[in-house]
Amino acid sequence: MTIKLIAIGKTDNKAIVELIEEYAKRLNFYIKFELEIIPDLKNTKSLSETIQKQKEGELILKKVIASDELILLDERGKSYSSVDFSSYIQKKMNSGLKQLIFVIGGPYGFSEEVYARANGKISISKMTFSHQMIRPFFIEQLYRAFTILRNEPYHHE
Repeated sequence: MTIKLIAIGKTDNKAIVELIEEYAKRLNFYIKFELEIIPDLKNTKSLSETIQKQKEGELILKKVIASDELILLDERGKSYSSVDFSSYIQKKMNSGLKQLIFVIGGPYGFSEEVYARANGKISISKMTFSHQMIRPFFIEQLYRAFTILRNEPYHHE
């Protein structure tokens, strides 16, 4: 199985980029992981929130094929503990799924079309984080999930 994280917009902060690279490298020891960045839309000041979400949604959906499982990182999604999230990942791997895609949306969230295509929603926290910060947090949680599944000493209960 491949796990892919799709995110809208480039990360400018060098420290965040380094964290993302570090945990992506660690994660690739366990599973094929890809991070795909969809460039920010141009001239968004002239676009309404709805139009911006629709345009971003079109770009997201172009990256997804019918057999992919699409999970949105959304504040209204299901919350997991790290141990429960590792079980969730294990179930996805056991299902024979070829590609599991997680998506971090743009500043206004997702279009109705993306919600309609999604197979589920996960909330990272009840708190709000920037779209830049959520990337290393989520990739670290994926890494943590695999260390839990392997009974490695990274995670402490």
